[in-house]
Amino acid sequence: MEDRTEMNNKYPDREEAERILKEAESCNPGPWGDHSRTAAHCAEAIAERSGMDAEKAYVLGLLHDIGRKFGKRHLGHVSDGYSYMMSLGYDDAARICLTHSFNEKDISKYVGKFDTTEEETDLIVEGLNALELDDYDRLIQLCDSIAGAEGVMDQIERMTDVKTRYGGYDQAKWDANVRLKEYFESKMGMDLYVAVDKENYRPDGLM
Repeated sequence: MEDRTEMNNKYPDREEAERILKEAESCNPGPWGDHSRTAAHCAEAIAERSGMDAEKAYVLGLLHDIGRKFGKRHLGHVSDGYSYMMSLGYDDAARICLTHSFNEKDISKYVGKFDTTEEETDLIVEGLNALELDDYDRLIQLCDSIAGAEGVMDQIERMTDVKTRYGGYDQAKWDANVRLKEYFESKMGMDLYVAVDKENYRPDGLM
């Protein structure tokens, strides 16, 4: 078990993470807030059944898209989120802002517009190259692939929706997400959608 005092220096507690998200939504309102809540719910539920730290998983899921606080950006939300969390001293949350969009740590696989400056792009590339993905990175990648603003979505339907909105979806990323579903189902010993209560869960704004 990780030392909680040490870990709390790397990501905020649940209450503070929820405050950070609400404050960010006031800066840039949109469905991304409830998408983040759904991802957090899924991450917590899966972590509880996978021998992982459920509190950490919840917080990382809640903050993975926090870069959207700074406006309607695509790849830019990755660097914005990373820089914001690092400025607060939350290294683990910053890491997830980087890794949630890159199953293979390959920036060329990003689904969306490349709207970063050269400096921001270098920040993302260098940050990804400096780390090895762990199960928390993989968990949030999975949850991002099933989290809708109105609740949990079927993974294929969610990825198809993203593909339709952005005009494409890298096949390697698609296949990696499917493998992540299988990986965590194996760890849990149960169906993913049952674990996250797909049929009943709704984010706070829709309860």
